[in-house]
Amino acid sequence: MTHHPRPIHSAIHDDLSCDRAWVEVDLDAIAHNIRALQGLLQPQTGLMAVIKADAYGHGAVRVAQLAERLGVTSFGVATVPEGIELRQAGITRPIVILGAVHARHQIEAIAHWHLEPTLVSLPQAQLFSEALTAQADPLPVHLKIDTGMTRLGPLWTEGAIFIQQVQQLPGLAIVSIYSHLATADDLDPSFMKEQQRRFEQVIQEVNQQSSLQSSLNNRPTLHLSNSAGTLFSSAFHYDMVRTGLALYGIYPGVQFRDVVELRPALQVRTRITHLKTVPAGAGVSYGHRFITPSTCRIATLGIGYADGVPRNLSTRIAAIIQGQRVPQVGTITMDQIMIDVTQVPQAQVGDVVTLLGQDGDAAIWVEEWADLLDTIPYEIICGLQQRLPRVAIAQKPRVL
Repeated sequence: MTHHPRPIHSAIHDDLSCDRAWVEVDLDAIAHNIRALQGLLQPQTGLMAVIKADAYGHGAVRVAQLAERLGVTSFGVATVPEGIELRQAGITRPIVILGAVHARHQIEAIAHWHLEPTLVSLPQAQLFSEALTAQADPLPVHLKIDTGMTRLGPLWTEGAIFIQQVQQLPGLAIVSIYSHLATADDLDPSFMKEQQRRFEQVIQEVNQQSSLQSSLNNRPTLHLSNSAGTLFSSAFHYDMVRTGLALYGIYPGVQFRDVVELRPALQVRTRITHLKTVPAGAGVSYGHRFITPSTCRIATLGIGYADGVPRNLSTRIAAIIQGQRVPQVGTITMDQIMIDVTQVPQAQVGDVVTLLGQDGDAAIWVEEWADLLDTIPYEIICGLQQRLPRVAIAQKPRVL
């Protein structure tokens, strides 16, 4: 797969909010990814852009504004405040709360801000119904069925009964029925196919309930796929797919790289804040986990684990300066890390250094960090802290 390099914008470097470290968000890459994913879908299949956790660290409002212009069907968030933030920013498309909500004040906020909740149990559905019976219009709700994730929703064997019970409650309008794939990123698709079979059995049972079907004004939207399911097969697309990771140019598994070209949208940059030459035998950072083997030029960077660079990556990662990959040395500290720039004699204080992203022909992508930590890319990008300004680099740089 070819990654498309982006220039390191001088305007960003002159912005005071980016004097230490920042996250660049390539909106052109996100737009490309949205269009590429839409191209996999049939015309009648919608795309929900999942932008919970501040759009996986990319900036929820800016991503939502872009995605809405590109015609996504709806947005998925985890919490009520995340949904409110989008409404306050002018987003008009449906916003689905993917997490379970029970508190009455949250129910009232959902109704006020025209958000759409996920219902996962009859007691929860009854709470919503009781709180909203005075409303003139029924609240659109989404019913989640557990087909094997064992997280939210009734077991699939009870799914049809749950749907029928919710349909009979006043004040609620079922607009979608969905489930969530637990193993879609595995090389073995057998359990994913079993989840699909369970989901379709629930839908078949619902369709056999003529009283339910005839009383619904419109057939509920059916959706099952996350990013991995979306890339796996069109047989899993149904009426809508829910894509998160793929929007941001990250593949949920290596087996999907040939399905569609995705472009990474996130890059982490920082600056050299100090530079010095030290003799052989010098210990670097806490615990002296790195001892200089010879005379070295050590550069200090203005970023650390408080910004979301995991401390467990100490001495295991690299950085890129002036298009050249160099090793990170010593323990990663709260606000600073050190790199060895001996092989880059022209390096100086103020130079921009790339920790994630591309500079010239050299690149470090989030999958590299995830592999080193035996984790998933989601955890890395969601862990980048808000004190790192998000800077959009489409057209011209601007702080998000």
